[in-house]
Amino acid sequence: MSIEAGVLTVGGIEVFVVRKDIKNLHLAVYPPDGQVRVAAPSAVTNAAVRVAVIRNLSWIKRQRAAFDKQPRDSARAYVSGESHYYLGRRYLLRVIETDGPARVVLRNRTTLELHVRAGNACAQRERLLKEWYRVQLRAVVAPMLETWQKRLGLEVSAWGIKRMKTRWGTSHAATRRVWLNLELVKKPIECIEYVVVHELMHFMAAHHDERFVALMDRHLPNWRFLRAELNAQPLTEEKWIQRSCSQS
Repeated sequence: MSIEAGVLTVGGIEVFVVRKDIKNLHLAVYPPDGQVRVAAPSAVTNAAVRVAVIRNLSWIKRQRAAFDKQPRDSARAYVSGESHYYLGRRYLLRVIETDGPARVVLRNRTTLELHVRAGNACAQRERLLKEWYRVQLRAVVAPMLETWQKRLGLEVSAWGIKRMKTRWGTSHAATRRVWLNLELVKKPIECIEYVVVHELMHFMAAHHDERFVALMDRHLPNWRFLRAELNAQPLTEEKWIQRSCSQS
């Protein structure tokens, strides 16, 4: 449980610090803006956090430079001709006015049709597409979770999808719950599976320590490649932030 949070400035870089009931200090850099976060044990002083950050300044700067080079998706107006992503593929949006029910249709793996009533506002189009995305992501994740629960001998009490600003997924071992970021639906299926497995592993290893890495190596040997691929995917203008690219 987090018991204290604050911000330090180290070498001109803002560092968000959260103190928790953990044994080791964890440093991570998050895209798209290279936000630096430290999860530190309760007893660790600010001075000790500063030393840890200073020792890793070169690594932090390399991570931030890499994030600066990542492609960005521009803000969407939900009009014909825009590019939208689904399961790692780029689709051109085609808005079709209709008197029938609003719906989303994929055509020939190249076009994403948005069937809406005439005069339908941008916000309504966005809501329609996001709800479609939610349904699609649930359909993709459900069998993954079932497969991996059996493989790992785990049981999830509940899972859900929501928009998150700081991570691709989150899990809570005590309640056996998993949450996934809606933005995952735009990424390749293999990357979605990586996040699902990552969150389930936290039921077995709470932190990104040696045990966690060993478990990932055993059950998903190519997880580092998938993490890199996920990090290389376009980031949206809404600034959805990817899961930790920590050194663990």
